[in-house]
Amino acid sequence: MKKSILLIGLLALLHSSVLVAQQIQMPQASPSAQISQKVGLTDVTVDYSRPSTKGRKIFGELVPYGLVWRTGANSATVLDFSTDVIIHGTRIPEGKYALYTIPGKSKWTIVLSKNTELWGAIGYSADDDILRFEVESNKLSRKYETFEISFNNMTDNGADLSMKWENTRVDFRINTEVDPIVMEQIQELVIDTDTQDPSLLYAASNYYYTNDKSLDQAYGWIEKSVESDPKYWTLHLKAKIEAKLGKKEEAKSTAEESMKLAESAQNPDYVRLNERLIQSLK
Repeated sequence: MKKSILLIGLLALLHSSVLVAQQIQMPQASPSAQISQKVGLTDVTVDYSRPSTKGRKIFGELVPYGLVWRTGANSATVLDFSTDVIIHGTRIPEGKYALYTIPGKSKWTIVLSKNTELWGAIGYSADDDILRFEVESNKLSRKYETFEISFNNMTDNGADLSMKWENTRVDFRINTEVDPIVMEQIQELVIDTDTQDPSLLYAASNYYYTNDKSLDQAYGWIEKSVESDPKYWTLHLKAKIEAKLGKKEEAKSTAEESMKLAESAQNPDYVRLNERLIQSLK
């Protein structure tokens, strides 16, 4: 009897395993997606699902106006920030947040929620909101069959998160802090240590030049870098700083030296950059 019961149990287990193995694999109606973007020095990741129109009227019908929407399909859309960010003037601590929206005819409400565990908007509570604000919605001439989230208008310290579906587009800005972080590194690695590393000196000088900080300091650093290890790109930066300081003859001479090194390295891009710089000094 015991052997019979054991045999029946084993057969049942085998049968259930076969059933699992024989499940039909089918495409998801709203496939999951993940996009990541480096914004300044911050990694921003979006996990969401992508429903398609499939002949349906979306906003105002399938997705009603005035109600909280999961901003996609299936589980709530989740944003993950590797550092603090600033959205709509509010500092958002690093971490994960559910992205909900409330669509309207001309305006949408953007909601960031601390609760990332919900299925869609079921169980959503405004008590979990960390941020809520309104943005304009825009009508598109092109139709987006499938819901899409992307990053646009990239700068050194920010990007627009863009949501597009059907003929509607909604954007909001994500800003990150870059200057305090970079300046702290320059202070630690260049200024406090009085470094002689040509690559660190070049990086610090280039940051000062491109961000309109002290040109005299930038020039001092790039001079040290070039003296230690002249490269066509470091010489080109030195020439640009000299030109901005009004040292035209020095800038021309440095650009010519940079161009010779660029030609030897077979880098036509820097050859052209130096040619244009020399032309601008005439």
